[in-house]
Amino acid sequence: QVQLVESGGGLVQPGGSLRLSCVASGSIFRIYNMGWYRQAPGKQRVLVAGITSGGDTNYADSLKGRITISRDNAKNTVYLQMNSLKPEDTAVYYCNTYPRALLSWGQGTQVTVSS
Repeated sequence: QVQLVESGGGLVQPGGSLRLSCVASGSIFRIYNMGWYRQAPGKQRVLVAGITSGGDTNYADSLKGRITISRDNAKNTVYLQMNSLKPEDTAVYYCNTYPRALLSWGQGTQVTVSS
């Protein structure tokens, strides 16, 4: 059973940046297409970015230009660099497989954008 552990969230002012990390247990991480999802209060969880096992990336239109997804297979880790953060980016961020979430969800990491 692959376990996912997200980290890197926090409180940041509008316009700030954060880098989220997700570490996956297991030796077959490298074959997974991985994605970052987020769930804002009172809303459904949605995909914000995905990266294939080969490194091809895909982003939600509303976030293009502000976020970058990357991965380090040697560290079983996928990252999400977020810049120019806005209050509407406030959410709990999760990682999972992409384009469908097939693994058990981790606890997520809270991102709060507020002045």
